[in-house]
Amino acid sequence: MEINSRILLLGLLFLFCMVSFSHGKRVKPRFRLKAVNLGGWLLTEGYITPSLFDGIPNKDLLDGAQPLFKSVATGKYLCAETGGGTNIVANRTVGSAWETFTLWRINEKTFNFRVYNRQFVGLDMTNGNGVDVVAIADAPGKSETFEIVRKPGNSSLVRIKAPNGFFLQVKAKGVVTADFAGKSKWKKNDPSVFEISNTGGLLGEFQVTNGHGPERAPQIMREHWNTFIVEDDFKFIAENGLNGVRIPVGWWIASDPTPPYPYVGGSLEALDNAFSWAEKYGIKIVISLHSVPGSQNGWAHSSTRDGTQAWGKTDDTIQQSVDVIDFLTARYAKSPSFYAMELLNEPKAPEATLEMVNKFYTLGYDAVRKHSSTVYVLLNNRLGKVDDRELFPLARGLKGIVIDLHYYSLFNTRYYNLTAQQNIDYLYRNRSREIAYATTSNGPPVFIGEWGAEWLVDGASQEDYKRFVNALLDIYNRATFGWAFWTLKANFNHWSMEWMIKNGYIKLN
Repeated sequence: MEINSRILLLGLLFLFCMVSFSHGKRVKPRFRLKAVNLGGWLLTEGYITPSLFDGIPNKDLLDGAQPLFKSVATGKYLCAETGGGTNIVANRTVGSAWETFTLWRINEKTFNFRVYNRQFVGLDMTNGNGVDVVAIADAPGKSETFEIVRKPGNSSLVRIKAPNGFFLQVKAKGVVTADFAGKSKWKKNDPSVFEISNTGGLLGEFQVTNGHGPERAPQIMREHWNTFIVEDDFKFIAENGLNGVRIPVGWWIASDPTPPYPYVGGSLEALDNAFSWAEKYGIKIVISLHSVPGSQNGWAHSSTRDGTQAWGKTDDTIQQSVDVIDFLTARYAKSPSFYAMELLNEPKAPEATLEMVNKFYTLGYDAVRKHSSTVYVLLNNRLGKVDDRELFPLARGLKGIVIDLHYYSLFNTRYYNLTAQQNIDYLYRNRSREIAYATTSNGPPVFIGEWGAEWLVDGASQEDYKRFVNALLDIYNRATFGWAFWTLKANFNHWSMEWMIKNGYIKLN
């Protein structure tokens, strides 16, 4: 009877501990990650691999490019009055928001033009003549498809051919119509000629695959996946004091080998290879869903087409994202290298609300737990003016949750004009306090999922960089789940951990 009572008591104690764990008691991770991101591999980021865009015709006119068109005859810019919803005119001498068009690329010569209020430029077919140029369509069709014709030998001069076969021209009082017929001598008095200048653009997966087109993109991307990260990289990682990798992926990987256009198949096979190499060299893997349908932040690494942030505004985009989490977890749940699943990278506030993020994180968590009880689930804080503890209430009710924070000594005016020592002082005074605030005795573990060694110090010496990196490591080693440097390889030396290690800037062993 006494033995049975002890067994019952031990059972209740075990059950209590399990319940406590599942409701947010902070459990020490199995070990701290010292990891590196494999950025630019399975998800394109143009600054990491700019050569991927080589050979794209009209590569300054990719999806998301933001051109201005100034009439050479009048010196006035094409403009969407009131930002859209009415006629296109040419009555402004300064190019700003309403004068900026965002491109959707159909092919190297043919485009849709999107205006500030998100409507598409097209021909007004309601008045019978079909020559008035307006921005009223919410989605593009044949009437919203234009051809950009460049002057031979001078790509800065263009004409815009409308779907009716005529060219746009600027008339008196800034009226714009699509009724200029015939060829042009490209003279300065030609009302159909415009000077084009690009004010911005994107270099992500959508741009590189749609830019190369369906014939070339599969070859370009598969060659990249097979050569940018190889087995020797995992060996290098293991030999240099690192124990993990964080791998960004896009949502279309779940549809491999036939993802929706313009994406191409093959990234899933590359991820399979990563798991094989990780198992061979004892490396842990964090899969990070970096891109979701509609884009969670409007940035190139989310594979947005034109900078629009639409994820989470419909249940469909959330469910599609959950399906990707389900697919990836099911595929790799049995791998000893599968350490964590990050549900979403860098959702941006305020467009991504806490309500929609919590909804998705709850569904994504359930998808992971359907296949694994041991894989950690990473929740990335929203970017913007948010509380670093805003996900704590959600985490309390879930098992194996980790909060992911990203820090760079860039992208903010607070870092302007700081010296090397002032940057280091800032880390110890401010950054360490931010990490301490997010690390509580009964809260979830903290992971610094992205950090880098680049800064805004002009003329910094190698010794300056080494002191900076040592300070970063000193602070980020306090993160209870560990950290991941951004990134292993990059076109810029100080963004590349491989280069930093090989050249003596970083020593982890």
